[in-house]
Amino acid sequence: MSEERVSITITDGIADVRMTRADKRNALDGAMFEALAAAGERLKTEPGVRVAVLSGEGSSFCAGLDFATMSALAGGGDRPEGGNPGAMKEGRITHLGQQVCWVWQEVPVPVIAAVHGHAIGGGIQVALGADIRIVHPDTQMSVREIHWGLVPDMTGTMMLSQLVRADVAKELVLTARMFDGREAFALGIATKLSESPYDDAMAMAREIAGRSPDAVRAGKALLNGLFNEGAAQQFAAERQAIGSLIGRANQKEAVMANFEKRAPNFSDAG
Repeated sequence: MSEERVSITITDGIADVRMTRADKRNALDGAMFEALAAAGERLKTEPGVRVAVLSGEGSSFCAGLDFATMSALAGGGDRPEGGNPGAMKEGRITHLGQQVCWVWQEVPVPVIAAVHGHAIGGGIQVALGADIRIVHPDTQMSVREIHWGLVPDMTGTMMLSQLVRADVAKELVLTARMFDGREAFALGIATKLSESPYDDAMAMAREIAGRSPDAVRAGKALLNGLFNEGAAQQFAAERQAIGSLIGRANQKEAVMANFEKRAPNFSDAG
C-alpha cells in the first residue's frame, strides 16, 4: 500500500483510515485506487479491528478523478502511472475502480465516512461505499460523471439507489449538479450532519467499538445480505455502460469543452 496515498492507524479497536493526498484534495489517481483497495483488503483480516473511520486529510474528503486521469480519457495525455481503474481481478465482482468503494462493504466491521470539503464523482462514490456517512453541512457533493460524458461506474448506481427515491437518483445522476451536505442529509445520502465530521465519526466509532464485536459483525452481514442483492449484475452493467462511452466523440467533447471552458458541441449520433 502506498504510504503517500492512504494511512491506517489502529487504536483501541478503531481503524483510522485516511486519504493523504491533501495537496490534490485526495483526487483519485492510479496510486490512490491501489492504496484504497489495499487498505480495505488489510482491514478484512486485521486482528482486533471493530470499526473503521474513513476520511481525507486537508481541505476535502475526495475531489474525484484527478485531471491527469481525466485528460487521458479524452486522449489528451498519457495514461497516468499506477493502478488501472478498469482492471479486473479473478474472483471479484468488481474492477479496481469499483473495488475502492465496494471493499468497505466487504470489510466485516462497520465503516464510517467522515466527509468534508468536496466529495465529487468518484469521491462521493467512495463515501457511498461506507456504511455510515457523517457530513459537514458545507460539503460540496455531486454525482458528477455525466458532466464528463460518462456514467457512475464505481458502484454508485447501486449504492445511491439504496438511499434515495428513484426520481431523486435519476435527477442527481442526469444533471450532475452540485449540492451541499444539508441537501445530502435531507435526501438521505448523509446519515448525520456535523460541524466536525471526523470528531463525530470517531465518537460514533468508539460507541460501536464498545459493543459486542460478534453481534456488530453479524448485524452488518445480515443487513448487507438484504441491501446488496444483485450487486454483481449491477456492477457488470456499470462496466458495460461506461465502456461503451469512453473514447467516443461525445465523451471526448465533454472533457475538452470543460478544459477549454466553452460550451460543448455534442452530436446526436454520439
